Amino acid sequence: MQTTTYSIADQLVRYNTALHQSHTRYLHIDSVYDGSYLQGKRVLLTGANRGLGLALATELHKQRAHVIAFVRESSDALDALGCDVITGVDVTNEAAVRDAVATGVREPVDYVLHNAGYFPDVHDSLADGMRYDEQLRQIDVCALGPLRVVEALHSQSLIGGCVAVITSQAGSLAWRTTQNAARGGDYGHHMSRAACNMGVVLLAEELRHAAVPVLLLHPGFNRTDMTAKYRDIWDAEGAVEPAVGAKRVLHEMSAVTMERTGTFVNCEDGLRIPW
Repeated sequence: MQTTTYSIADQLVRYNTALHQSHTRYLHIDSVYDGSYLQGKRVLLTGANRGLGLALATELHKQRAHVIAFVRESSDALDALGCDVITGVDVTNEAAVRDAVATGVREPVDYVLHNAGYFPDVHDSLADGMRYDEQLRQIDVCALGPLRVVEALHSQSLIGGCVAVITSQAGSLAWRTTQNAARGGDYGHHMSRAACNMGVVLLAEELRHAAVPVLLLHPGFNRTDMTAKYRDIWDAEGAVEPAVGAKRVLHEMSAVTMERTGTFVNCEDGLRIPW
């Protein structure tokens, strides 16, 4: 799987290929992951109260990073970590984001890790009905949310290093004819992630002059509440626990360079995803 630039579009084929090839990195992230680079680093993490976000916060804390967590509301598990938790941060609310930055971020952060997302358990299609309200909500959270956070930090000169945005393979137009072949559907999910990708690529170009690298990261298929609607294919398609997904994300973040800025990476195998 490492002989090509791009990852495999079909999730089932990708996972089975990894099994067939005994792809060590794909199947055993601990074989390559070293989180020691995070020690002492200041990391602003959004959406940290559950799922992948909580797993990221947990691993960051384990690696002795200074975590500033932006969340709408906290959780017992997040509180137990002892991070700096800023509640009331809805990434669709510009004022709330700016207030959180003003009160919770007192010096530049080394990493901005935007994880906050929204994937409701609805099916929007011509057959089931277009849920335009949910489509707009997903675009607001997943595409405009990262821009609000980065803008608020940038306006106060608080971005001291990498910006990484958790997106999804769902945002790849090229992969729709494989992953949604002859059925379409889930318009809001796919459009919101495609819009996210476009926005973050533009961010990467605008921040290029400041030598701030920006990454778009598909965290892989994780067993979270957000993907529970697909639990019947978790095993067949290689879905992993969030703790594994977190290490995959942080492994890619460790390798960020200006040469990679603006790229769309699959954290399962480290290969790129086509637009």
